[in-house]
Amino acid sequence: QVQLVESGGGLVQPGGSLRLSCAASGFTFSRYAMSWYRQAPGKERELVARIISGGNTNYADSVKGRFTISRDNAKNTVYLQMNSLKPEDTAVYYCNAASSVYSPIWGQGTQVTVSS
Repeated sequence: QVQLVESGGGLVQPGGSLRLSCAASGFTFSRYAMSWYRQAPGKERELVARIISGGNTNYADSVKGRFTISRDNAKNTVYLQMNSLKPEDTAVYYCNAASSVYSPIWGQGTQVTVSS
């Protein structure tokens, strides 16, 4: 079964850190570009960070220097390390797997709330 399962969300104070994980199964993980998206209430889903199979990364301007995306192909897992969190980072964070051949795969999302 093709599946992405996110974990690691929660409530954190401004300035704090969280590490999100996304475990993949049912497809050849190493061949896919992996991304993290987020969607805040009343806003459109936006790309946060992407890492391609070769390891190159790109980030939204709003998270550059604070967030780091990484992947472990041996564990079929992609991570998002989030530091210096701000209230505006509050959103549901979704994992995405993309291929030029197959339809994109989405996880169910994990809530991140940054509040004092």
